[in-house]
Amino acid sequence: MSVALEMLLAGNRRFTAGTPEHPNQDAVRRAEVVPGQSPFAVLFGCSDSRLAAEIIFDRGLGDLFVVRTAGHVMGPEVLGSIEYGVSVLGSPLVVVLGHDSCGAVAAARAAVQGGAPATGYVRDVIERVTPSVLAARAAGCTEDADYIDTHLRHTVDLLIERSRVLADAVEAGSAAVLGLSYRLADGTARLVTARGLDG
Repeated sequence: MSVALEMLLAGNRRFTAGTPEHPNQDAVRRAEVVPGQSPFAVLFGCSDSRLAAEIIFDRGLGDLFVVRTAGHVMGPEVLGSIEYGVSVLGSPLVVVLGHDSCGAVAAARAAVQGGAPATGYVRDVIERVTPSVLAARAAGCTEDADYIDTHLRHTVDLLIERSRVLADAVEAGSAAVLGLSYRLADGTARLVTARGLDG
């Protein structure tokens, strides 16, 4: 698990330094993964167009099993997809990827402060982020980064609380679930929380 995390962080360092290697992005790799996939990590991230996982972690085909929703909010489809990555594909690492200037977190903060309610299914996204915003407010948070970190911790906790598959894998030491926060300006990914991360 720590090896998988180091592969991600090493790729992120290459990306931020402007020296990406673009591994596993050629025709040879394309042919290699036709029979099946064995991604080394499941990445559950925000849908924000600035968070393209394979780019910011300098990875390629077959490396990451990616699930994305606005504000990394989850429902049954998300949980099922992540469980598939761990229990069927054998990924030892689940990463929740949040970022600064997250529109979903900003909208939930505005809603809590009495802003105009969202319409349609956007309202559902905001409602799912609201518990994190309320927890951050209760803790006296004022900075954007603190709200993002609180939401990341909340998402990691929810994944383990709601998924028996993930909880069992973490308890058995066969998987870890962690939260990384991405900075848009410099491209760095910072570890915020980890559950079950050892060897």
